[in-house]
Amino acid sequence: MQQTLEPLITSAWLAAWDKGDLDALDALMAVDYLRTSKATGATVDLAGLKAEIAAVREAFPDLSTTVDDVVEGDGTVAVFWTSTGTHTHEYLGVPPTGLTVQTRGSNILTLDNGKITRESVTWDGSELLAGLGIRPLRGIAAPVAPDAADLPELDPDLMKAFNRQFITGVTVVTTKEGETPKGLAANSYCSVSLEPPLVLVCVQKTSSTYSALFSSSHLGINILGTNQRETVRTFASKSPDKFAELEWHDGPNGSPLLDGSAASLEAEIQERFQAKTHTVFICRVRHAETGGSAPMVYKAGRFFDGDALAEL
Repeated sequence: MQQTLEPLITSAWLAAWDKGDLDALDALMAVDYLRTSKATGATVDLAGLKAEIAAVREAFPDLSTTVDDVVEGDGTVAVFWTSTGTHTHEYLGVPPTGLTVQTRGSNILTLDNGKITRESVTWDGSELLAGLGIRPLRGIAAPVAPDAADLPELDPDLMKAFNRQFITGVTVVTTKEGETPKGLAANSYCSVSLEPPLVLVCVQKTSSTYSALFSSSHLGINILGTNQRETVRTFASKSPDKFAELEWHDGPNGSPLLDGSAASLEAEIQERFQAKTHTVFICRVRHAETGGSAPMVYKAGRFFDGDALAEL
């Protein structure tokens, strides 16, 4: 079997993944073919497989695949492979990073009369994202548990009321796109740990700064002071150049740090976790500086003087 089937598998595989000739798979697959991912449990038919290949090839147009080995078993064939490609188009909601990544996997093919009826895959799209430093948060995209299907949805107004009771500081997250400074206002910042010094910031995918963060190795986080109310308005606006009227300086790795902030830091982006409409960035602090102004405080849509708080 291996002498006749192995060349056919290798030829069709490379034609589909490397050249985009998706119809080359038709000669291999049975009518009831199904492909299951061991990572997610998701199952697709031949049309679904072709759609997945097309999406990967659009995002990684220079995709190059090597079939490392094809091993015959009793009614099965195992295919071991390695793929390399450059991320130049959006993939699974992630804007292009320009990074070249390599991913490996193995597929177990179940055969009937020389046709592939079932395929079990150790790889899925999250493996490519992991190579780009982007990971899904566990449980975010998981199927809903059967006993949770009848639970009522949380009232959005109740969630908003809960959030209004939480008091935060105000930060501006900054980076550069080429030589152009970019930034957005955010209050979803927190310290993760001191040893090592890790911080977290959550960024909405619709932000104009979002794509620049994926092509950057570092970002800046500026805690705004009470004298920077106009800075908040600037970064909450849709101004094409939010830095035009601001004084700022480069951090050691080029991240824009805003003059007059209560404190600023520059951090190296180490992890990117996808969480539906947002991405969570985990970063290791490489530089920090503090200013003399009191921090601005935010609660329920209003801003307060952080130096005028009454101690309990």
